[in-house]
Amino acid sequence: MAYFPMFMKMDGLKVLVVGGGLIAAEKLEKLIDFTKEITVIAPQIEDMTKDIIRTQGLIYHQRVYKIGDIDGFDIVIVATDTIDLHKQIYEESRDNRILVNSVDSIAYCDFIFPSYVKKEDLTIAFSTSGSSPAFAKKMRQHFEKIIPDTVGSFLQEMKTLRKTMPKGKERMSYFDAMVETYFKKNFKS
Repeated sequence: MAYFPMFMKMDGLKVLVVGGGLIAAEKLEKLIDFTKEITVIAPQIEDMTKDIIRTQGLIYHQRVYKIGDIDGFDIVIVATDTIDLHKQIYEESRDNRILVNSVDSIAYCDFIFPSYVKKEDLTIAFSTSGSSPAFAKKMRQHFEKIIPDTVGSFLQEMKTLRKTMPKGKERMSYFDAMVETYFKKNFKS
């Protein structure tokens, strides 16, 4: 079954990352695009992970995970090689309504990380529901090349206009025409 594509507002949500290796660093790189409310628990961390924690002002606890560490968190990312730990944390989360992503353990996931392009307010996500992360990555790379650098300023202009124009068919038609003009100018058919 395919995953439901959902964009979630991360303001005020607390994220726990269990693990400090390169995969944890990759997850941190994606998460910091959307929140800095991140805590990492790991007995040791790779230099790349350490740099992200330091430069982004994240919280780091140098120790192994223990039962109860998920309390107070909304989202938990388990990025370790220990499948038993993935299962333990996932089962612990079931009574707490905490969303869990277990890296490479789909059986213990509530959600997966898509491959995505983010340019200011524009975010486009790609997923194959775990069938082929390599394919999703290639799609992301393709779109990264074709999205114009001006997209951020265009979206800011649209946002400003949305606040000043009354809702209705006229506004919709006006915005559709603006978007059509932008696409004709910036994308080749």
